[in-house]
Amino acid sequence: MSSGRLTSRGPDDAATGPAAQASPAAQASRGAHADEAARAGLPGRAVAVHLAIVLGYTAAGIAVTWPRVTYLAGRLPNTRDQASYVWDMWWVARQVTHAASPFTTHHIIAPVGAPLAYHALMPLIGVLMMPVTFTAGAAVSVNILSVLLPGLLCYAMYRAARLWLPVGGALASGALFGLSSMVTWRAWFHLNLAAGLLFLPITLEAAVRLRRDPGRGRAALLGLIIGLCLLVDSEGAILAVIVAAVVLVPWLAPRLGRRANAGRDTGPRKLRLALLGAGVALLAASPQVIAMVQQASALASKPATLAENYVSYGVALPQMFAPSPRVAAFGLHGLAAIFYHGVTTEGMPTFGITLTALALLGAIAAWRQRHARIWLLLWAAGALLALGPVLYLGTRPYAPLPIHGSVAHGHAMSALAPYTWFVRIPGMSGFREANRFTPLALIPAALLAGSAVSWLKARFAPALVLAAALAVLELGWSAEGPTGTMAAGLPAVDRAIAADHSGSLVVDVPLGFRSGAGSLGLGFQPEALVLATFDGHPRAVGKVSRLPPQTLRAVARHRFYADLMRVQKGQAAGAVDPAATAAARADARRMHVGWVLVWQPVTPQLARFLQQTGMRPDYRADGVSVYRATGP
Repeated sequence: MSSGRLTSRGPDDAATGPAAQASPAAQASRGAHADEAARAGLPGRAVAVHLAIVLGYTAAGIAVTWPRVTYLAGRLPNTRDQASYVWDMWWVARQVTHAASPFTTHHIIAPVGAPLAYHALMPLIGVLMMPVTFTAGAAVSVNILSVLLPGLLCYAMYRAARLWLPVGGALASGALFGLSSMVTWRAWFHLNLAAGLLFLPITLEAAVRLRRDPGRGRAALLGLIIGLCLLVDSEGAILAVIVAAVVLVPWLAPRLGRRANAGRDTGPRKLRLALLGAGVALLAASPQVIAMVQQASALASKPATLAENYVSYGVALPQMFAPSPRVAAFGLHGLAAIFYHGVTTEGMPTFGITLTALALLGAIAAWRQRHARIWLLLWAAGALLALGPVLYLGTRPYAPLPIHGSVAHGHAMSALAPYTWFVRIPGMSGFREANRFTPLALIPAALLAGSAVSWLKARFAPALVLAAALAVLELGWSAEGPTGTMAAGLPAVDRAIAADHSGSLVVDVPLGFRSGAGSLGLGFQPEALVLATFDGHPRAVGKVSRLPPQTLRAVARHRFYADLMRVQKGQAAGAVDPAATAAARADARRMHVGWVLVWQPVTPQLARFLQQTGMRPDYRADGVSVYRATGP
């Protein structure tokens, strides 16, 4: 909650910037903050108010992401990302109970194994969800997170917005942020990104409070928040650092603000507080930081692949402000199609027309307030960064003032694009998806929209009904995607494997090894990773956000894997070469392959290869053909 003292700063404070003029919105804001300050002596009432807000946001999140809550009965979106999250939850819980590091594994991409420090592992979330994972299963943990995150994101944004806005405007800011299709799509499909976004408004609130009332406790808290964010999502931590820097750099700089740098808060003291926060962040995230340093080779992606990603993962300029495709759920398919006239590589990177209109109205209505001008500038800056290194006006890229070099690697990138220079910052070359900066721009846009709601409430309250109706058309996400859903377990398939306590390796066909910056083989069946959380056996397949090139090379050197990947594509392998067949069979024995699950039709070539390498048909269930090793 905001105190009266924290909201009494003058117009020269760049972090707060309230206008000296007593506009109705400003008067409403001061009155709301005064009411909240008065409630500080009634903690029970304050807790009840905030609990009611959280519950209200949670209910709204469930409504706009329906039917995701029904997946708690035992379903998951049928994607490898979702299966990977399920395995991640299980793996973190398993390693914690074994007092072992979760940042490396030989249970997927076995027996080579994989580093996980740069993977979407979410170790902090995995620890927090351990009670659910052990009692109800890792898939339930993933579904609960997906259901609850939109409401928590709303509440975190509401708290940040309350530093400037009255209750009504702050509630609107929270809803427009946490329930936006941009964010709820991530809660559906990219859970680690949605969880990382939760820390952005929390970081904003902590940084502003530190700036307004500097102290070691506040500095340590800000550092703790950023450190914990790194234990959830590394890209989210980068965005959180950017948020903190935007608030604190002008405060730290000796000549960027009279009032912000006046009084007892001298430059050296501010620097000491900043260093304290950085130290706490590193200490809190030290397990992951150490693992990341040790596994830095995972970032050694092919320059050509990175350059291609830089160009393809931007956002078309009109697309960023197009109507949310969510309107198709209400029959407005023509309006929804506008979004898809741009680059549609990942996510829903659009602010939507309702939020855009409200944000522009908020900027106009509060133009005399310094913080509104700053929010508008930050919204524009975040949007420019999300465009990527080229300008898309549709599906064709343009590179005004093009440059070529080692980063571009054959692609033209615009020297005018901020992202072109961002990926040249040491350590930032792995930030491949420019469109993931859109949530960073969503924060100031939501604050401006909240200002518009406050302004409308004070001057023309009936207009809020229209604004709310339009917002409902665009908020949320509920499409299950073209792949539909999958079961959160297949006991008939997995029962015999779970009963086998030999720790043998399970190979799934199609066989593939997936990574954000490099892959090998075909796309494997997502259920394979889900089943691994029930039977506990190492799996040949795996999906890891960052895989070192040497890992994929080591996998390809296994003769059994190499021949199987050829056979599954219809090519002959070892059919007429007894020596090659013997080598593949010997390799399977060395790897202790005990089971092969075939998720696709068994072709004659595949059946022959499995027989030649020591596998026999055992049973078939739920459309899966299960083979078992015949022994020496």
